[in-house]
Amino acid sequence: MTDTKILVIDDDSNISDLLKNYFENEGYDVKVATDGMEGLSYFKIFSPDLVLLDVMLPKKDGWQVCREIREISSKPIIMVTAKSDAFDTVLGLELGADDFVTKPFDIKVLSARVKAVLRRCQAHAHQNDDEVIKFENIEISLQKYELKLKGKSVDIPPKELELLYFLASNYNRVFTRDQLLDKVWGFDYLGDSRTVDVHVKRLREKLEGVSDKWILKTVWGVGYKFELLN
Repeated sequence: MTDTKILVIDDDSNISDLLKNYFENEGYDVKVATDGMEGLSYFKIFSPDLVLLDVMLPKKDGWQVCREIREISSKPIIMVTAKSDAFDTVLGLELGADDFVTKPFDIKVLSARVKAVLRRCQAHAHQNDDEVIKFENIEISLQKYELKLKGKSVDIPPKELELLYFLASNYNRVFTRDQLLDKVWGFDYLGDSRTVDVHVKRLREKLEGVSDKWILKTVWGVGYKFELLN
């Protein structure tokens, strides 16, 4: 039995019962909420290590729940939904979700994704703060999940920070979108490379005008790099 806690927020009792029974059998402590408001209350009381969040919820939908959780926590969120078009995937990622799984799903695949996300978060939690990356007007700390621009802390979703940290720690090196999905997301992501494009776009909005000594650069036909400028 592990001490890891999972919060399932889904109003479909068939899905929530399946998830609760499966993950409890795998040793997790699982709570279920059946609407968005209850989900937020349980999140504050239960303090889960990971959230499995449906989009179509009564009282507050999954988008709003994700947004409000991200205001107070960087705990991982995997959105589980029947909606599968690119707009919904991009919106979920922009709001700070760590992954997006479409119903119907293979429970073993979902379990593998849960384990991969938890492994990555636990690894970051044990990093020393001497792994802060610093360039002109920017500091990136994975231990604190903190981005400072010109000395001031900036709100940033966990996945954006992880992507920026990875690129900055490998400055002047170009990575393809697939390489970034593998290195940053940490598992075989089943979506497409637009996931990376969305996160780079949001990072550029935050980093605009911060420094003329470095840049988050697109290498056309290849991918992206954090480039130090002369």
